[in-house]
Amino acid sequence: MVEKTLETLFHETLKDMYYAERKILKALPKMERAASHPDLKAAFEKHRMETEVQVERLQQVFKIFGKRAQGKTCDAIEGIIAEAEEIMDDFKGQPAIDAGLASSAQAVEHYEIARYGTLARWAGDLGLEDAKALLVATLNEEEATDKALTTLAEASLNPSAKAA
Repeated sequence: MVEKTLETLFHETLKDMYYAERKILKALPKMERAASHPDLKAAFEKHRMETEVQVERLQQVFKIFGKRAQGKTCDAIEGIIAEAEEIMDDFKGQPAIDAGLASSAQAVEHYEIARYGTLARWAGDLGLEDAKALLVATLNEEEATDKALTTLAEASLNPSAKAA
């Protein structure tokens, strides 16, 4: 049996996130179309553009690590996106759809924050400082997106859903 090390964990988690980011890229336009609030639509569009860059960063991390960029099915992101699709179906045309979509987007962000934090820490432990810098840049974007979604939800989306 091959010994599994921190390098193995790093590589497997990197593949997981590569798959997840590419899956998110496909989901964001659907979420943008389903949203009714213009600020939420803009947030989804902004994050789609950021995610494209994040995929490129992951490709760079794979290169630094000496591996080919490839994904492996991420069951967690599959589940989170399935829940978002359920909200899009169940709340279509309803006042609470935007609050639900923001919540789904934050579930994605929280998963990404957890994974990128771990990957950055492991990259540092493995002496991959250039990879760590790339992963921290993405982590910072994910945290900023989460904060922006919280602000939007608290200021507009949740009150609108409640008032209706």
